[in-house]
Amino acid sequence: MQRKPLIDMHTHTLASGHAYSTLKENIEEAKRAGLKVLGTSEHARMMPGTAPLLYFQNFKVIPKEVDGVRLYNGIEANIYDEKGSIDVEEPILGKMDYIIASLHTPCIKDLGTAGNTAALIGAMKNPMVTVIGHPDDSRYPVDADELAAAAVEYHTAIELNNGSLNPLSSRKEGPKNSRRILEACKKYKTMILMGTDSHICYEIGHFDAALALLEEMDFPEDQLIKYDLPRLPYVLLQKN
Repeated sequence: MQRKPLIDMHTHTLASGHAYSTLKENIEEAKRAGLKVLGTSEHARMMPGTAPLLYFQNFKVIPKEVDGVRLYNGIEANIYDEKGSIDVEEPILGKMDYIIASLHTPCIKDLGTAGNTAALIGAMKNPMVTVIGHPDDSRYPVDADELAAAAVEYHTAIELNNGSLNPLSSRKEGPKNSRRILEACKKYKTMILMGTDSHICYEIGHFDAALALLEEMDFPEDQLIKYDLPRLPYVLLQKN
């Protein structure tokens, strides 16, 4: 019998501006889904409609655990240039439990394969970035081998994004690109973090497409951050 994932670190609430559930609803769904860890990663400032600075400064009011679900406060940063610069600065940088860095169309144009790859690797070089989010979009082609090798060098996880595997996803060719990235990650022994990228509570903890792809590819379990809580610190900042 297949074990159930225990961790979902890529989720959004109403605060991101284009999601549809509250933090409470997400926590309740995480409990129903059998998760032990829920990370909330609202979009950073360059994403239109997202939360204001004050939202991220007030993490102190969020409990560390609710009804057996451990809560972590992160952010999905936007990479905005070829250097891998992200739109997260003090005074909120030090409040993060983890940072996912991603390419999003409102925030950066396609830089070509070499430029997109350089941007993602540049973000990895930032010691505050712990995860590269959904590098599986043909609107931002990347060199999978360079990306996987750099992730190992800079101790950064690559995300397998369940949302990218949805046929309705706005990202292009997510399944094909995810296979290519997973193959490279197998080759370089890169750590993979599964994320739902939930924008509504009903998606929290549901990884059906990602699990099917991992099984199809016979991806090594020891490179996955999904079942074993002792692997979670790989994507957490040192203060944890």
